[in-house]
Amino acid sequence: MELFDPAELPELLKLYYRRLFPYAQYYRWLNYGGVTKNYFQHREFSFTLKDDIYIRYQSFNNQSDLEKEMQKMNPYKIDIGAVYSHRPSQHNTVKLGAFQAQEKELVFDIDMTDYDDVRRCCSSADICSKCWTLMTMAMRIIDRALKEDFGFKHRLWVYSGRRGVHCWVCDESVRKLSSAVRSGIVEYLSLIKGGHDVKKKVHLNEKVHPFVRKSINIIKKYFEEYALVDQDILENKENWDKILALVPETVHDELQKGFQRFHSSPQRWEYLRKVASAPQNTKNDKCGPWLEWEIMLQYCFPRLDINVSKGVNHLLKSPFSVHPKTGRISVPIDFQKVDQFDPFVVPTISAICRELDVVSTTEKEKEENETDSRHRVRALGRQRLESIWEFKVSLVNKGSSGPSELHRETLSVSKN
Repeated sequence: MELFDPAELPELLKLYYRRLFPYAQYYRWLNYGGVTKNYFQHREFSFTLKDDIYIRYQSFNNQSDLEKEMQKMNPYKIDIGAVYSHRPSQHNTVKLGAFQAQEKELVFDIDMTDYDDVRRCCSSADICSKCWTLMTMAMRIIDRALKEDFGFKHRLWVYSGRRGVHCWVCDESVRKLSSAVRSGIVEYLSLIKGGHDVKKKVHLNEKVHPFVRKSINIIKKYFEEYALVDQDILENKENWDKILALVPETVHDELQKGFQRFHSSPQRWEYLRKVASAPQNTKNDKCGPWLEWEIMLQYCFPRLDINVSKGVNHLLKSPFSVHPKTGRISVPIDFQKVDQFDPFVVPTISAICRELDVVSTTEKEKEENETDSRHRVRALGRQRLESIWEFKVSLVNKGSSGPSELHRETLSVSKN
């Protein structure tokens, strides 16, 4: 992947917003078929410009207005907010208290920095292939629950452009949910409790909720390779002491001695499982299989930013924004291929603009004497972009008496 130089971003953004941003599909998504009057017009957008200039309460009449303003402002970042009672751009003219957020997709934000206490390979904003599995597990666990436990149909997963993922739940009924209901949903999906000072963040007993059991079944598919091999969580005393801090003191000495006899994380993990399930220890309500599950959950379970999900008026970074540090595009993730998704092959703005230049140059040479050369180059540039990603949405209009629905046919990023 071509290296990204942040100093080039202003010029690259001009080209990106003029030639490559998928305005038509983007508008079709956020307009939801136009069945609800003024739905798009009452949507808030915010732009972050160069030098961290932040502009809230942007709103637009239609796709053309959005396109013109984005090409004029060339935002470093785009955030999408709620659908309000009035046009956000006119919020200062509305009498006090009348301007209210009414609808928004239910959104989730999962950030790798929230896992810093349990990942060994990276910290802070850094990620690698060894810890990206945390995002894969998070997407699988949350998506299964949204689909099966809540019955939500239209779920859009998006790479943040740097170190995390976002989810947009777009069902019409979901967009109307109150903050209280959103809080209840995110509480249901949260197991990791306690801040940096709390060592043990997961507590189970014999009555393990079906959601937790199903989440554990997903984690089991990844745990050995991710935690025992890639993260090597029981490699040495410094690391296994972090595990021992999560188990009852009655088995500390036994595990400490046993760990010293073995030479790898998988062997030590098997020993821990054996000790936890021993008859003399299962009488202790803090042992048994749930002890093993508590550790697995603490190291692998999704860590959600609750505030992002519960507020109707909370903004979230838009799909197809460009991350100003990495240059990577916030591309939708094809959930059917979630295990193959690789953040390091996501296209950077440098790469796709360079491809457009190559196509333009080649086409100009071929069509030098043709008056319509410019139009052909533009079309070819868009085709090249489509070879990097596809963002197909089909809208099923049920007629004037019923709502339209967003149908996600394909949301994929190609590795070409």
